This record gives sequence, structure tokens and C-alpha cells, in this order.
Amino acid sequence: MSRDLLITTLALSLIIGLRYLLVGAAAHGLLWAGAGRGRALNLRPPAMKRIRAEIVASLIACPIYALPAALVLELWKRGGTAIYSDPDAWPLWWLPVSLIVYLLAHDAFYYWVHRALHHPRVFGWAHAEHHRSRDPSAFASFAFDPAEAAATAWFLPALALIVPIHWGVALTLLTLMSLTAALNHAGREVWPAAWLERAPLRWLITATHHDAHHKRFNGNYGLYFQFWDRWAGTEVSAAPSRPSPVIPPERPSAPLR
Repeated sequence: MSRDLLITTLALSLIIGLRYLLVGAAAHGLLWAGAGRGRALNLRPPAMKRIRAEIVASLIACPIYALPAALVLELWKRGGTAIYSDPDAWPLWWLPVSLIVYLLAHDAFYYWVHRALHHPRVFGWAHAEHHRSRDPSAFASFAFDPAEAAATAWFLPALALIVPIHWGVALTLLTLMSLTAALNHAGREVWPAAWLERAPLRWLITATHHDAHHKRFNGNYGLYFQFWDRWAGTEVSAAPSRPSPVIPPERPSAPLR
């Protein structure tokens, strides 16, 4: 690894870690302080022991996510990516369209990888850490096994090599990722229940939708949108229809299929 790449990776690891801690702390504090805000989804408040484990797993994942991003940044310095800074380089309409393209592509990629991570032969060593948070907190949003982090960290950097994106749109995308991940794992639903049945929320992944994934394990694999779960028949409701598997802290078992 070159000196420049190493420095960029270390810097991005720090930035990603600080962003995660700040967003997680803000979401957790706002939603759980005092009487709490929004509708409670967790069976019980997030346990501090589990929150500490989520933070440790997340900080371990930071350099894994930082490395592909650092590679792209180093290539960008040499003009070897599709990231651009001049707003006139592409039509203005491409700014919002590119954001939608990236969201749709990322969502499709994540849905199928996420389903694969739930295969019994893969789950125990690649995805179990995330599911130890049965009643997750906002800090669970980044709590991945190293294998899962390695499987998912490369996609957006690779996309930035071929699909043009303004650096401002890229920052907007990363901000949306952080905010939605924290809110969807926070254990409380910020939106009124009636709104979840109407557009646009009925198309989007919300805390209610993703919390069912943590409770049931066998559906709701989407990242931003509910489209793939509906089309592939993997959408599940919040109320489990059968007992969910127990994941011991030391030796996680594969989820029920």
C-alpha cells in the first residue's frame, strides 16, 4: 500500500467513525431521551452492553469501508473516476437523476447480497453480529461482521468509477445513507402509523419495516426501497408468525429459512 493510500485510508477511517458516532448518538439521544419520541418498536430499550458491542463492531468495520473509498479518492486525484466538480460538465438535470440512479443501484445490490448473507452456510460468520441486536439501537446501523463489510464496501466506490456523479451529490448520498440507517435501526418509528401506508413512505424502508427484519430474520432485506421485497415475495409484517431463532453471543446459529 502506497503512503498516500495509507494516509487517505486512515483519514477516511477516522471520518467514517466520527460520522457514525455523531449520527448514532444524535438519533439515539433524540429518540430515547426522557419519555422518548415516536412509536416504540423494541420489545425493551436498547441495552448498554449491546450498544457497546455495536460500537466496537462498527469501528472495526470503518477501515474496511475506508479502503475502497480511499482507492477511488486517489484515482480521482489523477482524473481516473467519474466523479466531477464542475456543475457544467453534465446537465443540471443529471444532479437529481444521478442521485436516484445511485440509490436504485445500491438498493438492488444490497437486497441480493443481504439475502445471500442470510443463507444458513453464510449467516453465522458473515452476518450474525448485526442480528445479535434483536432490539437494535441507532448504533447497530454500522455493526457488521468484517466479511459483510468487505462484501458491501466496494459497490459505491466501484460505481463512482463508471457512473458520473458530482461530488456534492456523492456527499448527499452518504449523508442520506447515514441518516436512514441510524433512524431505521433506532427502535422507534418517527413517522405516524397512518403515513406509512401512503406515498412516498409506503415505498421506502422505514424503522417499522426494518425492525421486522431484526425480529423475524426471514424478510425485509431492502436498503432504501420496499420494491425488491414486494417483487421477490420477501416482505414480512412486524408481527412474527413463528418463533425467531436465538443467536447465542459466542456461536451464532443460522436463521430459520
